[in-house]
Amino acid sequence: MTAASRRASWSGRQLRRLVTAPAVLLVTLLIAVSLPLWLVGAAALSPIIPGRWRPLRVLWVFILYLVIESLLLVVLFGLWVSSGFGRRIRTPYYEGIHYDLVEGVLWVFFREARRVLNIRIESAGPTPDAHPGKPLLVCCRHAGPGDSFTLIYALMHWYDREPRVVLKDTLAWDPAIDVLLHRIPARFISPNPKKMTGAGGDDVEAQIAELATGLDANDAFVIFPEGGNFTPRRRERAIERLRKVGMHRMAERAEAMTNVLAPRPGGFLAALAAAPEADVVLVAHTGMDHMLTVGDVWRELPMDKRLLMQWWQVPRAEIPEGRDAQIEWLFGWWERVDQWIEENRPADLAPRWRRRSRSAA
Repeated sequence: MTAASRRASWSGRQLRRLVTAPAVLLVTLLIAVSLPLWLVGAAALSPIIPGRWRPLRVLWVFILYLVIESLLLVVLFGLWVSSGFGRRIRTPYYEGIHYDLVEGVLWVFFREARRVLNIRIESAGPTPDAHPGKPLLVCCRHAGPGDSFTLIYALMHWYDREPRVVLKDTLAWDPAIDVLLHRIPARFISPNPKKMTGAGGDDVEAQIAELATGLDANDAFVIFPEGGNFTPRRRERAIERLRKVGMHRMAERAEAMTNVLAPRPGGFLAALAAAPEADVVLVAHTGMDHMLTVGDVWRELPMDKRLLMQWWQVPRAEIPEGRDAQIEWLFGWWERVDQWIEENRPADLAPRWRRRSRSAA
């Protein structure tokens, strides 16, 4: 990336923050002042709208998110000041503080979300100490609300890892995420690769390779090879894209996968080449993947869901050499992920109040 494009990117980021950060703080303040009205309104709507006090549950999670976001923005500003107005903000000391912030925020939010929305996360596969002293390349399917946050939560709390994440640039409109992930190793990538290439910009693979370089023993590089959440329309487009570039056999294999998108191998292969010492961990999950829109999420609340996560570790020595062989390897694993999802459709949890009634009986 040229110096001019870096300056333009920095200016655009600062302008965006000048809009989004005050907006979040203002909305939080307004809701705090008018909280009794919000509570009365949500309580009045709850008997009318199906879902066992759904408006109150959603309001609580929304307020919790706003409060955490606002407090985090204040703390991040304080860290910027204490670091010499940003001069030392990317030193190892401050990087460690920011990772601790991420871990703490995720712990609080997931604890409350599990309680209020009745979500249970279950994990199978290698135990958290199965990868001692080895950096990891973590490839996860992309589907359902919050799956990337769930993965980061699991990596930090169960595996004691410091993630380096590749994520969509649209998430940078969340001011706390924007500030945090520009202070620790991460990359915001456009879903449209054309936006990331051309004059004045690095291509996606170069940025991913840069992020994956120099992984430490407790690092985990996180990438979602599908490039976006699974939807039937995106699946069709992925298959069509393979046909357009002449990969007809891969297109046929992608058609046979009904639960995942055909992986885009470029970013993963770039990370693989940049981190030759890292093992690969593949992650599949199911439980909330049928919720594709905001309307789907609203209808499912409170969720009463069990989220299943399956982890597979592949030692680096078992990964073939050569681009074509590695693409074949990745497609083979994605077929295995697709089969696992098909075989592990979890049943919904019983609502919490029903479980208590049975226990009382």
